[in-house]
Amino acid sequence: MAYDESLAARIRAALASRSAIEERRMFGGLAFLVRGNMCCGVAGDSLVLRLGNDGAAKALGEPHVRPMDFSGKPMKSMVYVGPDGIAAAADLARWLERAVAFVQTLPAK
Repeated sequence: MAYDESLAARIRAALASRSAIEERRMFGGLAFLVRGNMCCGVAGDSLVLRLGNDGAAKALGEPHVRPMDFSGKPMKSMVYVGPDGIAAAADLARWLERAVAFVQTLPAK
């Protein structure tokens, strides 16, 4: 699956001031890892976020958010945010902060 290069560039720019960021191809798209843990990424034209079970459940009540389901079984800790939910830079930044905050609670790999 191809992924939206322009969204990947926006994520890179938004995370540029952070340390310990790594990019890796995952889930047929591009993932961004923080301290070795998958944090966010791009699949097609959607933002992928790791928010933990509680954070993902809460996010599913927000517009443009759907479960991450690429294998027939939704991943309870991850969601997709569609293009309309991240069109504004402030919206993208808000979503990324939520994912980074969750991943920082995990031990570094």
